[in-house]
Amino acid sequence: MKQLFDDISHDISQLTTKKYSTSFSLGISFLHESLQKPIYAVYGFVRFADEIVDSFHGFNKEKLLADFKRQTYSAIEEGISLNPILNSFQWAVRKYSIPLELIETFLNSMEMDLEKNVYDNANYEQYILGSAEVVGLMCLKIFVDGDESEYNRLKPSAMKLGSAFQKINFLRDLRADYQELGRTYFPGIDLNDFNGNVKKEIEADIEIDFKLGYEGIKQLPKNARFGVYMAYVYYYKLFNKIKITPAEVILNERIRITNNKKYRLFLTSFLRHNLNLL
Repeated sequence: MKQLFDDISHDISQLTTKKYSTSFSLGISFLHESLQKPIYAVYGFVRFADEIVDSFHGFNKEKLLADFKRQTYSAIEEGISLNPILNSFQWAVRKYSIPLELIETFLNSMEMDLEKNVYDNANYEQYILGSAEVVGLMCLKIFVDGDESEYNRLKPSAMKLGSAFQKINFLRDLRADYQELGRTYFPGIDLNDFNGNVKKEIEADIEIDFKLGYEGIKQLPKNARFGVYMAYVYYYKLFNKIKITPAEVILNERIRITNNKKYRLFLTSFLRHNLNLL
């Protein structure tokens, strides 16, 4: 029975999210139940593509990503895939009319990670668009459930929020990206001369993205607002921790929020939400 296979596919997308990201899985759990399955599907797809370029050392990453891309479009066209992650994703794409151009832009950024080591301004903006902003738009398509006018109205803020999250990831993973993967995402920055002033310039840019993204969160449909706000709260806490951490420490260790602190954050945010203090 195909429904059983579909259920297994969705379960695997959910398991993938929980194994790879405590923070996102907690945030998704605060979305309305009707939204959780498609958001897990999007995260599972994005996670697998990212793992190909980030983790599968010793394998032909270019071939693996090309195969994954081909299978993605085949799954969407045919409405099924024997890859459970792609089967789950194609269901979400077809149900919520997620544009193929968003998927293409995302996969193009993953391809950039196969080759690009140092980014200029144009490539940096292109990478942010594909790796983060369009992922926010995929999720927005699900949140507005087919309301095209709401999608277009909230589109700029969704892109800014995705951008803020990704730039924080870049700062958090500065050491690993540079030392282990040979990548420098921030344009015009020599990591051998990374200092407090450079760090503050990056943080000022992130702060602008956060402000614009937050305005969009307040306008999301109620069934989506709290879960997205939870992700915002976590990332803003991480951002604040990065801001008070010296540049030389950022270069040598990955800044984290402990699980206990995450749970306290989510509890406080839940109370604020219930008291309409967003």
